[in-house]
Amino acid sequence: MPMLHQRQVQDSFISYCEAGTGSPIVLLHGNPTSSHVWRNVIPRLADRGRCIAPDLIGMGSSGKPDISYRFADHAKYLDAWFAALDLRDVVLVGYDWGGVLALDWARRHPDRVRGVVVFETFLRPMAWSDWSAEGEKLFRALRTPGVGEQLVLEQNAFLARSFANGVLRGLAEEDRAVYQAPYPDAASRRPVLQWPREIPIEGQPADVVEVVESYDAWLARPSATPVLLLTFGDTGLNAPHIIEWARGNLPAVEIVPLGRAGHHAPEDAPEDIAHAIRSWLDRLGG
Repeated sequence: MPMLHQRQVQDSFISYCEAGTGSPIVLLHGNPTSSHVWRNVIPRLADRGRCIAPDLIGMGSSGKPDISYRFADHAKYLDAWFAALDLRDVVLVGYDWGGVLALDWARRHPDRVRGVVVFETFLRPMAWSDWSAEGEKLFRALRTPGVGEQLVLEQNAFLARSFANGVLRGLAEEDRAVYQAPYPDAASRRPVLQWPREIPIEGQPADVVEVVESYDAWLARPSATPVLLLTFGDTGLNAPHIIEWARGNLPAVEIVPLGRAGHHAPEDAPEDIAHAIRSWLDRLGG
């Protein structure tokens, strides 16, 4: 079983689980999950490196400082955590916002990164036309002042909906309880609400658009750090037209299709994800 740890960073702390030895494999979760999402992936990778899965600041078992929980805040605390652990020769694995954080960190620290694995993440800035009608309705509501607060902070509706729509296998009650535990009241749910407001859609927010465009420019260079993109059928953030865009514009990215899975793919396909990463590590020679 992974060992649980805490490390002081900035004015708070990051909790993380760890298993295995060797070069680090850092696994970054998305919204509204935690390092718990990697529980069935880590045991399948722990013989290939030092698997480390942090809880993002304000999420999981990590500290809950009084901050805005914007993307820049998460990046700052994660930077401090990487520095505190002095992680080098890193393979980054991330989905959803964990994928954005992974690609951003790799672009800014190419000398410390061996490769990046992403799925169900933002490969480019988005337009509302990229969303389904239902998705557009929900995320416009989440981004609307007052409405989003009612849905997420007061009604606590986002977590249940996210897992109902994003996990094909369904969740055991004990796992659902682990994901719910960090958010017992409205104040604790602030990170869950802020993440949808950080999605780069139609040019806003501009600073997050700049982050994504920066790693797109980096990935457009054939000499960029190797990146593996896993895909899961025809739905989700990495719909076929976005995958085709990546194929034509990001030569550093190797695309590997896997079987069907929901947005929270480690819940549905931990074996496939681990196998794909192991095969890719073999191709990298590590």
